[in-house]
Amino acid sequence: MITLATKVTILRILLVPVCLSQLVYYAVGYADGAAKEWHRVLAFWVFVVASLSDAVDGFIARQFNQQSQLGRVLDPIADKMLLMTVIILLAINPGGAFPKLPLWFPILVVSRDVLLIAGALLIHVIIGEVKVKPRIVSKVATLCQMITLGCVMLKMEPASIAWPLYAAGFFTAVSFIWYLFDGAKQFNTVVNLKI
Repeated sequence: MITLATKVTILRILLVPVCLSQLVYYAVGYADGAAKEWHRVLAFWVFVVASLSDAVDGFIARQFNQQSQLGRVLDPIADKMLLMTVIILLAINPGGAFPKLPLWFPILVVSRDVLLIAGALLIHVIIGEVKVKPRIVSKVATLCQMITLGCVMLKMEPASIAWPLYAAGFFTAVSFIWYLFDGAKQFNTVVNLKI
């Protein structure tokens, strides 16, 4: 049976193409000189609902003891789908419809996630089990990324976007380093036990 928490996670996954399509419609209209603001506003609110659902599904799972294996698998996939697709689209910025994200931001976020996934797969292949402890610094990084993307969708002034952008960059880098240490510790523990 699919729990309510997992249903909220699935809703987040389903909201990703809705958000993206509205951003693309807005950008295409903007490039043609006929942007429909409601596409941008709808994309923003869909993104907000999807972002908030990340906290809601976790709360429901913990509060009502609805943790499930499916939820543990789908939740990070939903998070990455939402953030990666919106970050990449806004970084490409078709038609110059949105304030420009600096190139380092999508490179940092995407490379961190790709390297962490590769590291987890390596540990899984060598050790057989990957223990991932969610870190508060990672949650702060995700929150700052979401705020940054929301500010870009609202077309705020670059100075207003700078604070959440730099905070997102800082916490993303710190969380990457922290997870690298966690992975190295898991790997070293098993290697030392086998010696």
